[in-house]
Amino acid sequence: MFTFKQFSVEQDRCAMKIGTDGVLLGAWTPVDRNPNTVLDIGSGTGIIALMLAQRSNALQIEAVEIDEEAYEQSVDNFENSPWSERLFCFHAALDEITEDPEDEYDLIVSNPPFYSEDYKSENEQRALARFQDALPFEELIEAAALLLSENGIFALIIPYKEEESFVALAKEYELYPLKITRVKGGPSTEIKRSLLAFSREETANYSIDELIIETSRHIYTTEYIELTKDFYLKM
Repeated sequence: MFTFKQFSVEQDRCAMKIGTDGVLLGAWTPVDRNPNTVLDIGSGTGIIALMLAQRSNALQIEAVEIDEEAYEQSVDNFENSPWSERLFCFHAALDEITEDPEDEYDLIVSNPPFYSEDYKSENEQRALARFQDALPFEELIEAAALLLSENGIFALIIPYKEEESFVALAKEYELYPLKITRVKGGPSTEIKRSLLAFSREETANYSIDELIIETSRHIYTTEYIELTKDFYLKM
């Protein structure tokens, strides 16, 4: 079990355990437009949906998860949280949600699988959670473009090396950058991740900044502490 300040998460049935990427996205995702409806694509343990339940007053936070074990874990984690009445998880593939869309969402989030290299894990469940061919970026963008409300925000975390092509692909679906944060593990390390937020409005001067997690091993930067202090017990 992983214990945060306001909730706990069981993860024994999930191939992908709680990591920095999910916590970063859950803490960073813009909620200043006060979303009423939220969709988490590929919920895993449910960590991002739970963080957004804590950070926002959204009345309905839905999650979709294709893996049965992870889906069941999300459901349990939602039911055991302080926000169980606002959290719902569906066992479905993304194309089932977009096939006959009934709802629009003010906020769509995803920590998508992104290891697109030829290497595959022998563990099929882990491979499904980690590899891009289980959820191609274009399918994800197409779904966001279909399901996002007029003033909605689509937020996700991807490898930095994919940022330029992802932004270009999103533009084809008339989704435009609103905010980009590039993440480095330490001051002298390479940029590893990009946190991206998109909207339907094209903005010339959107925000681009950088976040460094640690100055040295387990010595966290002020910016990272500020971002995650409402969640981590020791922040």
